[in-house]
Amino acid sequence: MQVTGTLRGRNLYISLSGEMDECSAQDARLKCDKLIDNNANANKIIINLAEVAFMDSTGIGFLIGRYKKASRLSVPLYVEKPNFAADKILNLSGIYSLIPKAE
Repeated sequence: MQVTGTLRGRNLYISLSGEMDECSAQDARLKCDKLIDNNANANKIIINLAEVAFMDSTGIGFLIGRYKKASRLSVPLYVEKPNFAADKILNLSGIYSLIPKAE
């Protein structure tokens, strides 16, 4: 799992690429948390899932953890561009009630 972050204006964009499973989640958590900590003054955080080839329930836990971290900083969190399979998992889990899709 590759994690990259870009600050555009006051918005932090975090792009994930690869497979989100139990093996890759810990490293992705550490990298995302570092990006969030280093940009704690961002207006919002958008996690781009366009390049995530596979996501299981670990991905849901990953997103909820980042949501909690962003909430403690009072920064709204969004997801964008999940592929069809990831979107289905996220929709069925009800996660969009916590973390909306970026428009």
